Amino acid sequence: MLDYIIVGLGLAGISFCETLEEKGKSYRVISDHSQNASEVAAGLYNPVILKRLTLAWEAPAQLNIALPFYKTLEKKLNTTLDEKIPVLRRFASVEEQNHWFEASDNRQLQPFLSSRIVENKNHCIDAPYGFGEVRNTGRIDTKKLVALFSRHLLNRGQLIQETFSHEQVSFHNGYLGYKDLRAKRVVFAEGFGLKQNPFFNYLPLTGTKGELLRIKAPELNEKNVIKSSIFIIPAGGDHYRVGATYKWKDTSNVPTREAREELLQKLNTFLNCDYEVIEHAAGIRPTVTDRRPLVGQHPRYGNMYVLNGFGSRGVMIAPYASQQLYNFIAHQKSIHPEMDIFRFHSRHQGS
Repeated sequence: MLDYIIVGLGLAGISFCETLEEKGKSYRVISDHSQNASEVAAGLYNPVILKRLTLAWEAPAQLNIALPFYKTLEKKLNTTLDEKIPVLRRFASVEEQNHWFEASDNRQLQPFLSSRIVENKNHCIDAPYGFGEVRNTGRIDTKKLVALFSRHLLNRGQLIQETFSHEQVSFHNGYLGYKDLRAKRVVFAEGFGLKQNPFFNYLPLTGTKGELLRIKAPELNEKNVIKSSIFIIPAGGDHYRVGATYKWKDTSNVPTREAREELLQKLNTFLNCDYEVIEHAAGIRPTVTDRRPLVGQHPRYGNMYVLNGFGSRGVMIAPYASQQLYNFIAHQKSIHPEMDIFRFHSRHQGS
């Protein structure tokens, strides 16, 4: 008898697995890696919404949990995942500079926004008004994390690489059955795959397609993340990731010419050096209509749970949400009401 079956192994699934390992709980993971949003993700953690210069939802609390969490994973997997790297917000006008100064005086934002203007010294970047620096930022190598954690589970016989068949779930007194497995609980961390889940497809998961490019730019020589209408993220050597797009109607993982042209058009407005596009990737972010995660217990089946809907901030949210879900299950502690799926209870009653 297992304590848990976890379905999905992106950031949500990995975070919950690690939470269970810390608590000494037994589990198996079932994943076919059909949802690649975590692997394609840029992996940035940034507590500030730069478009509006406001704190992201619950950002300080999330960072307090996420940063030690990834440090623990680095030790376990014997690797480096967390690269501390400043984010520089490119100013397009004096008005944007003034807006930045006002925001940096805000008590909540002071720990994260530097009040000084960073002068542009990179001839490859057009930034005559300079940059604002965001502090306490960095990048998690999510692709490496998924690969190494998958190997970690395979070596321990805890990962079943197959597509989960919801039809083969059986209900028993005090536990669930799935093929030859028995578990007290199942946690669905399927990302956009939740749309095909008959138990939780009443939840308003919309999905937002994001596309990124990897470019090679030998002259650029930039060590910071540059954020303008799009971002440029150093990826080692002369390589940089460029993104991202936000599309709500296309739900395929296939890169498109339209998105490539959109990214290059925006990039060319401020990048003044030669570069070569060497990769183009796409993934579906699991987003929700009210822009809050989906965490909680099924309204009818008490031993079924969901951990989903992290959007573009999964690196920060996943460890925080996993801790909340575990504390709810193990210690009957309330889930943050803004992400508890109870807020959509009426949708389930009407389905």
